[in-house]
Amino acid sequence: PGSDPLAMVYAGHQFGTFVPQLGDGRAISLGQVRNGRGEVWDLQVKGGGRTPYSRFADGRAVLRSTVREYLCSEAMHALGVPTTRALAMIGSSERVVRETVETGALVLRMAPSHIRFGSFEFFFYRGQHDLVRVLADHVISHHHPEFARAGAAGHRHADWFGEVVERTARMIAHWQSVGFAHGVMNTDNMSIHGITIDYGPFGFLDGFDAGHICNHSDEGGRYAFDNQPGIGYWNLACLAQALTPVIDVETLKAMLARYEGAYAAHFMALMRARLGLAEARDDDPGLLSALFELMQAGRVDYTVLFRRLCDLDLPEAPAHARDLFIDRAAFDQWVGRYRDRLAAEGGATASRRARMRGVNPAVVLRNHLAQVAIELAQRGDYTGVERLLAALQAPFEEHPGHPEYSVLPPEWASGIEVSCSS
Repeated sequence: PGSDPLAMVYAGHQFGTFVPQLGDGRAISLGQVRNGRGEVWDLQVKGGGRTPYSRFADGRAVLRSTVREYLCSEAMHALGVPTTRALAMIGSSERVVRETVETGALVLRMAPSHIRFGSFEFFFYRGQHDLVRVLADHVISHHHPEFARAGAAGHRHADWFGEVVERTARMIAHWQSVGFAHGVMNTDNMSIHGITIDYGPFGFLDGFDAGHICNHSDEGGRYAFDNQPGIGYWNLACLAQALTPVIDVETLKAMLARYEGAYAAHFMALMRARLGLAEARDDDPGLLSALFELMQAGRVDYTVLFRRLCDLDLPEAPAHARDLFIDRAAFDQWVGRYRDRLAAEGGATASRRARMRGVNPAVVLRNHLAQVAIELAQRGDYTGVERLLAALQAPFEEHPGHPEYSVLPPEWASGIEVSCSS
């Protein structure tokens, strides 16, 4: 009721190249609602048909990509990663032509707003600098009233941009900590709220590969897993350029300089928790890097290993984790170093194990799990989606009824490719 649907315009740097006009080609914002907790949510339908920014496309979404976004939004939320949410998925009998003819669908997603870095770039590069200020003031007054009360205009804009920098850094640290690769980190796919948006060719790491490229369309590897922190900074620098009409350059540089420290601190805090370490010590980055090097050499499964490390002190656990590695002697050496680190900290083993199980998921949305659910849904059976969603909403629990959710992926999973068309 009272809805006045609209599509938003924005620009963006796509794979590093600036495109002056993009916009919601298949997303339609219905309006905003306030829930019982007083939170304002922006409701947006993705796949609702042509908009002024569809260019030559049909504005539709296929069931395949809709299921993936629906599941991953909620999976990320359950993992504690800042994200848009998926309120509903709407099926359709309409046929949509992509590489093949597929079934259409829509996802109704929610966010505080769907404003992007590229929203500011659009007005800046058109020379409409007054509208850059209008948009910045809108975001501050509606989403950061604490800065609106801070005093002088220049001050509040700078404080707000500093918050965007730190939120973005923390979000990407969270991605790296759970092994999530976004796949298309264009500036038009970056939320001004520091939340994950636009689930396309994403993927969670199976066998650990720091340079993993989840997007088959990313031939140069610009958005490879280990590039994500640097791309986050690059995108923020693009946003800073667009904000020069309202914030002076030296202040923008000072706020951007917060990124590296915010990222490093949050990433190490998250990874210490995954290793069961309650205190910060200088050699912790080295301990973690040594583990990643072993995982890289043996393409050790990211999620399975960290889950098994939770029980390292149980009699059968060392072999349980050790068997994942090719160089088991090297892993034994690392385990010795890790146990010394735990012993130096002290604390009860049982409580540490419980803490670790609360941050190391048993279930993440692997591509092959999504694919199985999608193929059932394409036959009109949504029970696979419902079962998988229930597990993803409780990722830190064991799901004995569905052991396939938390074991090593099958061989055929390595043949799955996702691209910018998801």
